Amino acid sequence: MSTEQLEKFQDQVDIPEGVTVTLKKHMLHFVGPLGKTHKSFRTIPVNIKIEENKILLSTIEQKKRDYAILHTARSIIRNICEGLVTGYTIKMKIVFSHFPITVKVDGKSIIIENFQGERAPRLTHIVGNTKVVPKGEDVILTGEVWTDITQTAANIELRSKVKNKDHRVFLDGIYSFEKKKGIEK
Repeated sequence: MSTEQLEKFQDQVDIPEGVTVTLKKHMLHFVGPLGKTHKSFRTIPVNIKIEENKILLSTIEQKKRDYAILHTARSIIRNICEGLVTGYTIKMKIVFSHFPITVKVDGKSIIIENFQGERAPRLTHIVGNTKVVPKGEDVILTGEVWTDITQTAANIELRSKVKNKDHRVFLDGIYSFEKKKGIEK
């Protein structure tokens, strides 16, 4: 392979000011102004090195699949670094037609009560260090790690899904309507 082709299988991520990154075996530890987190790259076949203010990534092999994995790892690292500086926010809307749905947070679990008049509440869990705040008919999710926030939002949407009815008629549920950078209070 030529050097031009080999450069395609290497990439780097700039570490923003205020964020420190350390590497221990396959685990990257991030510390920033909004908190700290870690990410394991044990199952992702990428070589990682930290030099000065950059994280250097390279693939183990030179195949098309490895090229895609390299850029996935780069995006994960970049999103974590951005999140520790600015944070992320997802807003969700509670939609109901007859039975008013209430959302409560109890520790690391979210309780969805009175969904379609059901007596038993529906439970889901909060992933990572995501903060969930119900405000009237909105539910606001904030945090530093984008994958944790989006997974928490997906858990809420899936638990408030209408089953065994026509989903075009029964529109009750909790749906995300805004995703943005920055932590909203």
